[in-house]
Amino acid sequence: MKKGLVIKSTGSWYSVKDTETGEVISCTIRGKLRIEGIKSTNPLTVGDYVKYNIPANTETGIIYQILDRKNYIVRKSTNLSKQTHILAANIDQAVLMVTLKNPVTYSIFIDRFLITAEAYDIPAKLIFNKIDLYNDKEKKLLNEYIKAYELAGYECIQTSVTQKINIEKITHLLKNKITLIAGNSGVGKSSLINLIDPALHLKTNEISSYHKSGKHTTTFAEMFDLSVGGSIIDTPGIRGFGLHDIEKKELFHYFPEIFKASKNCKYYNCTHVHEPGCAVKIAVEENKIHPMRYNNYLNILLDKETKHRL
Repeated sequence: MKKGLVIKSTGSWYSVKDTETGEVISCTIRGKLRIEGIKSTNPLTVGDYVKYNIPANTETGIIYQILDRKNYIVRKSTNLSKQTHILAANIDQAVLMVTLKNPVTYSIFIDRFLITAEAYDIPAKLIFNKIDLYNDKEKKLLNEYIKAYELAGYECIQTSVTQKINIEKITHLLKNKITLIAGNSGVGKSSLINLIDPALHLKTNEISSYHKSGKHTTTFAEMFDLSVGGSIIDTPGIRGFGLHDIEKKELFHYFPEIFKASKNCKYYNCTHVHEPGCAVKIAVEENKIHPMRYNNYLNILLDKETKHRL
């Protein structure tokens, strides 16, 4: 039995890099493996280590076993969907690319992504792209976003792929790490990766002028080795980021600044919504927690589409 790393997933076929030879083999999954305890739409994902064999007189492999994951990051396509999708496994960090125009990335989307990263113990960073396009109003909003997320403890990097701003800083961020890069369609993931490593030649596309949103250019998740060391996992553009398997009563644990403040709450089971003596609400009033983050916490917690789980 050979050991390999899944570097591309199309849903039915997988590109597997042999860990000893580096050879890339096209593989399918053994039929039984598809249903053994798998609740997600994709039993295997990019970043998974697997055991596989190549039957005699064939060129394609069969995956027999998924090895234990260090971690993974998962989403639901919508809040009401029971279908989950694993974006990547065995990663060192997750980077979300954000734009405030063409397309607009909403803060609630950012927070859902960050909650998921926190829940699965994956360090997350934010890259704010297209800063060369912003007018004064948008620059003011950008500053508020950065203030909110830096206050929460997240590293934020401003960039412009077209103007090549802070590319070296991002390259250093990715060096010698396995990084998931995610974001809405059209935020510039593939363009950024091409700038960091031009040899990759990832396909890019223009923004739809009518919808002011991105067109899907990355069809399937795929891992690429970087010339500076490390690997990046490029993912298809994400429109929604539903939370999976997170209890409402635990939600505040995944807002680091809210969790920190909650230790001083009067009641041990404080929901940080209406209770007297709530240290979280006091921290918001004292600008130790950004109102945008707190409001997103409330909106997710009190979402009428959800019940006990988010």
